[in-house]
Amino acid sequence: MTHSPQKPSLKKLRPPQRDAQATQEKILEAAEREFSRHGLKGARIGEIAQNSGVTTAMIYYYFQSKEGLYKAVLERPALEVQEIMSGLNLDQKPPIEALKAFIEAAIAYEAKHPHRGMLWFQEANQNGGEYFKLNKGSWSGIFAYINAILERGMADGSFRQLDPLVTIVQILGICIFYFNIHENWKHFMPDYDRLSPEAVNKHTQEAIDLILNGVKASKI
Repeated sequence: MTHSPQKPSLKKLRPPQRDAQATQEKILEAAEREFSRHGLKGARIGEIAQNSGVTTAMIYYYFQSKEGLYKAVLERPALEVQEIMSGLNLDQKPPIEALKAFIEAAIAYEAKHPHRGMLWFQEANQNGGEYFKLNKGSWSGIFAYINAILERGMADGSFRQLDPLVTIVQILGICIFYFNIHENWKHFMPDYDRLSPEAVNKHTQEAIDLILNGVKASKI
């Protein structure tokens, strides 16, 4: 009697969990840069595969499609920032200290991922935010942290009366625009590295001073 060869188990086909996570991270890193440059419509899976050192088949194995990969790329920052904010214990700090900690964390995160501003631009430009809104819940939770700081500050007299929704946009603009404009702005002073630790630290201190002086209650 002849026996048909046994099929390998799915368990044997899958890479070890640690390797799988590392592979997915490499893919996401390469995909984020590709999508930042070209958006969903212009990005190429072959380019992402080459830059991440995997096959296109491996990308489809983990993310099913280019759209699936794009959704994962957009979701990752929302989850990362949410985890950072939850670890700051902002609700246990006085409003001024909490806002300072928020600014420091926001700028540090942007400095680590300076190209992500273009990712959001591409999403807005190509898709009108249709994919961004899929993570609306996560981003709303992040905005809630800073909204709570401003509300507490107004309640205890640390901050002047202001519109939190408008102020949140202004605070994020001060923190983030520095990185979004870098590729253009660098040509004005090509010998000055605005992404160096020293320059980012200076930006952080100036942002803290500008924002806190803008929201603090008047002593007059």
